[in-house]
Amino acid sequence: MVLLLLARDLNLLALGEDTARQMGVSVTLVQVALVVAASLTTAAAVAVTGVIGFVGLVMPHLTRLWVGPDHRWLLPASALSGAGFLVLADTLGRTLFSPLEVRVGIITGLVGGPFFLYLLQRSRRQGVGG
Repeated sequence: MVLLLLARDLNLLALGEDTARQMGVSVTLVQVALVVAASLTTAAAVAVTGVIGFVGLVMPHLTRLWVGPDHRWLLPASALSGAGFLVLADTLGRTLFSPLEVRVGIITGLVGGPFFLYLLQRSRRQGVGG
């Protein structure tokens, strides 16, 4: 909920800190709130789901390609697409090799791992992050 409440500020921060500051955003306060909220959200997801929390790293990137960068749409769409992906992965894991059951973490890793590597390679080619 904290992240949804800060969606407008996230959009402004995406334009740069100076621009966000000029538009009335308390940049330092928002950044601290985001770090705390993101850390607690990630910790809760991993504590509850274990390795399938990895989906939380991949699905927002895919969802951004579909809905664009506006966080008012991106945050709820990421949650829904992540949940849908997990249902699909679980269904595949239960039916693909029936009567054996493949754990959902294996399916998500097989799909998410290569995509995450693609994102790293693409960002390296574009010179992002180093």
